[in-house]
Formats: sequence, C-alpha cells, structure tokens
Amino acid sequence: MKGNRVYLRPVQKEDMKSFYQATLDDEIMYMTGTKNAFTLEQLYEHFERITKDDTRFDFSICLIDGDELIGDLSILDIDKENNKAGFRIALHHKKYFNKGYGTEAVQLALSFAFEKLRLNRLQLEVYSHNLRGIKSYEKAGFKKEGVIRESLYLNNQFSDEIIMGILQREYLERKKAK
Repeated sequence: MKGNRVYLRPVQKEDMKSFYQATLDDEIMYMTGTKNAFTLEQLYEHFERITKDDTRFDFSICLIDGDELIGDLSILDIDKENNKAGFRIALHHKKYFNKGYGTEAVQLALSFAFEKLRLNRLQLEVYSHNLRGIKSYEKAGFKKEGVIRESLYLNNQFSDEIIMGILQREYLERKKAK
C-alpha cells in the first residue's frame, strides 16, 4: 500500500532491529505505555509468533523517499464473526514525529481494513498523556468512545486509557467528502 510519502509492507524479520531501537527510547515507551524492555531475541520470537497468527496483519511503515523504515502498525485481534479488529501504530524515532507520516500510515491502514478486509469497525486504545497520538487518530476519523480511568501507572502518575473507534461507513463518508 502506497501513499504520497510513506508505504506499508509486511513486517520482515530484519525489521526487528528498528523495533528494538524504538524500545530503547523513553519517550516512545511512555507514549505507548510500555513498561518492559525487550531483547532483540524476544523481538525475533515475537516476529515468529505474529507471522503465524491469522487474526492479524502487521506492517512496517517506510518512507517512499529513501526506503527507510520509520515505524510499524498492526490490525490485530480480527474478529470475523463481528467484523471488527483492533489497531495499533508506533513510529520508531522522534525525528519522524509531527511530520504527518503517522497520519498518512493510519489512512493507508484504514483503506486496507475497510476496503480490502471489509471490516465494519476498527478500535484502538491510547493513553491520555499521548496528546499527539489522540490528535492524529481524531484527524484520521477515529472518535472517542470511552475512558478507562487511571488504568496505567507509569512515570509516577496515572493515565486514562481512551478507547477510540471508527466505523466503515464513517470512513467511506470521509473518503467521499475529500
């Protein structure tokens, strides 16, 4: 899947090196609510698990200009009976923040989820301290649906977990309006 500045491709084993580098960044760990550090070996094992899991699609986010891997996203926990799935995204380095790359990658993922997989609903969870992420999701069409109050304790403070979702009809209405 190709956008104007980024493209999505299936995650490859060698991508785990970039995933590993992201886990070394305190700000990225905080924004994603990740408490544990991972070894490269654990990430290779994670790769082996996800490639055998037919309830998910995992993509690397790459820049068209330079072919550089900058992040990853997943459509996961696909529930075919209820036509819904979960969603997550992470950029792997702060130098890619605030440039619109994540927003463009989310748009590509929505196209895949709603046009190719024909899902009705995509849901994500984001922590209340991740204001940049919340704004990006809202820009892509996700709506706040609920709050799990003070569900994460990290960096000596509690954060709410915000549940956001987008429906296929909302995605199609936004696409038609463009």
